[in-house]
Amino acid sequence: MKVKKYVAPTMPEAMKKIRAELGRDAVILNSKIVYKGGFFGLFRKKNIEVIAAVDQTVQLHEKKPLDFRDYPMIDKEMREKETIIKETPTPEAAIEQKVEKKIENEKPNDEIRLLQEIQELKKMITSISKNEHAKPTMHAIPKPYTAIYERLIHQEISQEILDGLVEAILENYYGNKGNVSDEEAENFVYQHLYRLLSVYPLGGITLQKKFINVIGPTGVGKTTTLAKMAAHSAINLHKRIAFITTDTFRIGAVEQLKTYAKILNAPVEVCYNKTDFRRAVHLFSHYDLVFIDTAGRNFLNEQYVKELQNTIDYEDNMETYLVFSLTGKETDMDDIYSQFSSIPIDKFIFTKLDETSYFGSILNLSLKYNKGIAYITNGQDVPDDIVEASPKWIIEKIIGVEVNE
Repeated sequence: MKVKKYVAPTMPEAMKKIRAELGRDAVILNSKIVYKGGFFGLFRKKNIEVIAAVDQTVQLHEKKPLDFRDYPMIDKEMREKETIIKETPTPEAAIEQKVEKKIENEKPNDEIRLLQEIQELKKMITSISKNEHAKPTMHAIPKPYTAIYERLIHQEISQEILDGLVEAILENYYGNKGNVSDEEAENFVYQHLYRLLSVYPLGGITLQKKFINVIGPTGVGKTTTLAKMAAHSAINLHKRIAFITTDTFRIGAVEQLKTYAKILNAPVEVCYNKTDFRRAVHLFSHYDLVFIDTAGRNFLNEQYVKELQNTIDYEDNMETYLVFSLTGKETDMDDIYSQFSSIPIDKFIFTKLDETSYFGSILNLSLKYNKGIAYITNGQDVPDDIVEASPKWIIEKIIGVEVNE
């Protein structure tokens, strides 16, 4: 049996060295993050240290070489949670058992235990490979992190985000020498996602711009959301507000907005073209905030976006929010963003949180398109059912627990 230590900048590079020297029958016994180089504690480079071994005696009796490229990290917890499939020994397996028994009688105790561990790992990996539905990344997750990781999968967090999280988890776990409780693991995942999301601007109206414009496809709740934002500005912030609507296509749309405006004692102007829009802008020049409602049309029709551009002046003094419904498919949300991306979008708004149990698209879309989030709505009541977005509120909703920072 041959045991060697390898150090490389990344796990794939370490695997390349191991396969070149020990062959594809090699098994990883341990791996951890190490730091090399630098001076005075600065500019150190992160490396992966891997202990690998190959059983030169038994490998002659293997039916086929073991390819572990799909299983980059294997640890003790992984062995504990895998059920090894027991089968009737083949002739080859019977020969291998005899070889193992002979080795046990001849080898020192430490080497016997190491060989047993190698064989156990080999059998476990074989059982995993027989399960075509198993996800290799899931098997790499140490036990304290598995519950919250499975929650993120259930919440449909994107694979790109999960891959980055796996790397962070392994670094955290091995950096703490495996001494991580379930609570600490949960808090680590929360902090990791918090850092990703907090890079982007979150929260409601900034009050730095006068015109507040909401755009999006039909049925996402733009008018109701606009009314909630306006009500908060008028009632809680004591701002003098007005409304502009370009939604002249949907039956009852203008009357719906006029009803909200009457309750808030705010004027409304209906605009059919850019000339009407400029007249309304001039008319409301002395108001603090002007809320602009747009028509909800088929997002697959590029002509709708052109109509918006031909009606509204997208100037520097305007904040534009693209509205998504959380009940929609994320692939449709991608198409929606693609259609509206020609318009300068400041932040996203997500509606209908109360109508679904899946919130991963909030995080996915924000990180994918580098956009902040303004609001999440969770009901039809105006002005109550709306929440200003914050990293803490969003991440807690996704992971399903409250975390004390």
